[in-house]
Amino acid sequence: MKIKYDKETDILYIQLSNIEIQESDEDKKGVILDYSSDGKLVGIEVLNASKSAIQTSKFEYEYA
Repeated sequence: MKIKYDKETDILYIQLSNIEIQESDEDKKGVILDYSSDGKLVGIEVLNASKSAIQTSKFEYEYA
C-alpha cells in the first residue's frame, strides 16, 4: 500500500494494489474508488483532502 498526497491539488491517493485500474466510480462527493477488471478495489482518491475528515498529517506518505 502507498499513500500519496499532492499539496498543490489537495488530492490524497491511497494505492492498495499495483493491479491496473479498469474502472473508477465516485462513491461519495470527492471520493473516487478505482477498481480492477475483476472488481477488486485497487485505489482510493480523496479530492480536497485537507477539508475532509482524513488527517493527512498523521500519515507517512510520499509526496507527488
